Amino acid sequence: MQLAPLFPIFYRILKPTFPNCLWCGDANSKMIALTFDDGPHPQYTKQLLKVLDRYNVTASFFWLGTCVNRSPDIAKQVCDRGHWIGLHGYEHQNFPMLSPTALKDSLENTQAAIYHACHLTPDKVRDVRPPNGLFTPTTLKLLSQWNYRPVMWSVVPEDWVRPGITTVVQRIFQQVCNGSLIVLHDGACGGQDVTATTQALIPQLMEQGYQFVTVDTLWKQTRGGNGGS
Repeated sequence: MQLAPLFPIFYRILKPTFPNCLWCGDANSKMIALTFDDGPHPQYTKQLLKVLDRYNVTASFFWLGTCVNRSPDIAKQVCDRGHWIGLHGYEHQNFPMLSPTALKDSLENTQAAIYHACHLTPDKVRDVRPPNGLFTPTTLKLLSQWNYRPVMWSVVPEDWVRPGITTVVQRIFQQVCNGSLIVLHDGACGGQDVTATTQALIPQLMEQGYQFVTVDTLWKQTRGGNGGS
């Protein structure tokens, strides 16, 4: 069962319920964020970077620590290009299923992997996207206590089940608007199509006047520059 039709409904319910998360940017601005989860991947991320380079687009990547440790050279290529880096946990485990200690370790171990690959200190990598978008009020309270920033989404085309590039692109264009925060995947699930999907998306979105920015820029828009800290 594909859940894509439900994500816009979830968004409308969750966004006002949990306002301290980043769900989108400024509705009055043509700025949008392309974000990629589950990487870095030695093949898919490398191919994706070529498309982002071609159009001079800066994106945001939410990484799994285990993938960073497997592909530190790819991680460094992403970072060296100026893309924004966030955390997705060390492994793809749902945060509510982890104890507070295990969750803290998962995030800190991912920061450590990123530091060793990219020399980004932990204070520079504090945006967190929960795997599968699953969180609880307790999860958010812990993230706040540990000075992390929870980043969610407004457009989720469910590319990880590989419904086809055309379908993913259509879903995005049905939902995209000013401030959209779009989620795609460059990991093992969905990464096979991410380069072709991104190649199809970027020029069309540019034609519509959208400007691509990082999640950090969206934080500054929505929190008056303090990043929601």
